Amino acid sequence: MRILILALGLVVATVAQAASYKLDGLEVAEPWSRPASVGTNGAGYMTLSNRGTAADTLVAIESPLVAKVEMHRSVMTGGMMSMQKLSTVLLPPGKAITFSPAGNHLMLVGLKTAQKTGDKIPATLVFASGARLKVNFAVGVGPAGATSSGAMPMDHKHP
Repeated sequence: MRILILALGLVVATVAQAASYKLDGLEVAEPWSRPASVGTNGAGYMTLSNRGTAADTLVAIESPLVAKVEMHRSVMTGGMMSMQKLSTVLLPPGKAITFSPAGNHLMLVGLKTAQKTGDKIPATLVFASGARLKVNFAVGVGPAGATSSGAMPMDHKHP
């Protein structure tokens, strides 16, 4: 019984650590990234919501720990999964966009440092409205509180 209570406490503590970042009507929930080696590419995942009354557009993501950040969409065509680079992501009012494995995601190109479980990757989301939302991507196997990502791994190597 004591072990069960301890385990339940750890689950509740992990869920309580789920990160959410807000700026006006914009919100990022549970930004996360998988562990990756220095010099390789990583990926960023999150849920981006617009709780405001006007549409906005995500136009860029900046991070001091990578050479560049790109927005991508995974698509299935003829039984083959491929990625398409996105220049922007429209965020209508009252809507949310999920960035997840096998869906929209952020490519963290050219990691300047190795990323291990427990690390944080600072980033700034830049919007067409001029809003700049600072977030930290938690490095782990999934969003805070998850036991696994539940998704198939994707190859994020680029020439």
